[in-house]
Amino acid sequence: MGGARRFQLLAAAVFLLLHAPPPVACADLDALVYKGCANQSFPGGALPPTVAALSSALSAQAGSAKFYKTSSPSSAGSSTSVFGLFQCRGDLSGSDCASCVSRATSSWRDVCGASVAARVQLTGCLALYEVSGFPQVSGVQMLFKTCGTGSAGGGDFEVRRDTAFAALEGGVATSSGGFVATSYQAVYAMAQCEGDLSTGDCGQCVTQAVQHVEVECGGAPSGQVYLDKCYISYSYYPHGVPHGGGGQFPSPLVAYLLISSKECLCGACKFPCIQHSDSIAC
Repeated sequence: MGGARRFQLLAAAVFLLLHAPPPVACADLDALVYKGCANQSFPGGALPPTVAALSSALSAQAGSAKFYKTSSPSSAGSSTSVFGLFQCRGDLSGSDCASCVSRATSSWRDVCGASVAARVQLTGCLALYEVSGFPQVSGVQMLFKTCGTGSAGGGDFEVRRDTAFAALEGGVATSSGGFVATSYQAVYAMAQCEGDLSTGDCGQCVTQAVQHVEVECGGAPSGQVYLDKCYISYSYYPHGVPHGGGGQFPSPLVAYLLISSKECLCGACKFPCIQHSDSIAC
């Protein structure tokens, strides 16, 4: 590869990240968490046909797999080969995963224009593409973080949070698909690794994410840290999970963790209902 071309690709590795949106309802799996767009664009300012072909290939697999990666080779209509993948959250149904991936891939152009690489993380899934030869980063490099406001109240919270984190780190060693969700004394935590990581690499990634969130978020009552190959999320509800007619939650994982014997429909996606003594709320 020529020096000029290598320099262009290295420059393209710089990503622009969006600020996190406000909390979303449990049904809002399509909410944008962050985006990453390469600074360099395809010639002519338009995505090549291979990106559309890649999008179709990923969407075709999303109903039956939580993780899939493939390449769209160059063709007569385009000399550009692109690689891509999707990763759905481990608790999503096939239909919810397919819907999320479709939304993520269809938003590539909207959020990144004709960038030679785009990474779109929604609440329920990740979808990315990159041109062949695009520079890679460490799998444990932090790409995005967001922390709740205020303080959760000191040492007792930190003990609870760290216990939940320890359960995450232990859980990924035996998990299927790199997804673990757990709770401990009002702290709800979740981890998701990229689907082709070994259990050892997944464990190392989650451990790095835990260390990042402890430093970045300190005593905040909630936080999310996204590394290149994994992410973790936690929320703390010392006075009980907020509920009501609006179906609003600071973290969608709560609707997954607080399981009752019944199910209800939260907008477009099904989650277990949340039992509050004599009432059930979604």
